Amino acid sequence: MAETARAPAPISNTFIGFMSPHNELEHAIAMVEQHLGALGEAMRVHQAEAIESEAGALQRAMAAAVELLRRSVRAGSLPPPLRQRLALASGQVAAQREALARAGASLDRAIEVLLPAAAPHVAYSAAGLNERPAHSGVVQA
Repeated sequence: MAETARAPAPISNTFIGFMSPHNELEHAIAMVEQHLGALGEAMRVHQAEAIESEAGALQRAMAAAVELLRRSVRAGSLPPPLRQRLALASGQVAAQREALARAGASLDRAIEVLLPAAAPHVAYSAAGLNERPAHSGVVQA
């Protein structure tokens, strides 16, 4: 039986101030990874509420990670392992974005089949009568 990886527990903001910049960034990346995994699982089992919740949490975690990444880059150091984890997380985000786009397109096609667009107006009805309006809207002098 495969063992699932456990993501680190969230650390309150009061403790983050005492962490080194690399530890802060590592924790932020771990949070992004955790929410990516949870979002992927919610998408796999088609849980709309969980998808919405995890997508929001992922956005917040990514915003925090980006801010910490900016600080780390300004300080001039980003360890290669953190770089690799960021690249992997970026790839996962892109893959999930693509999966959501495909699901959205599939849903759009299903809706089009179930609810076709209104039929275009024709010049004559089934009885052969003209269905055009009596007035063309043009003013004549």
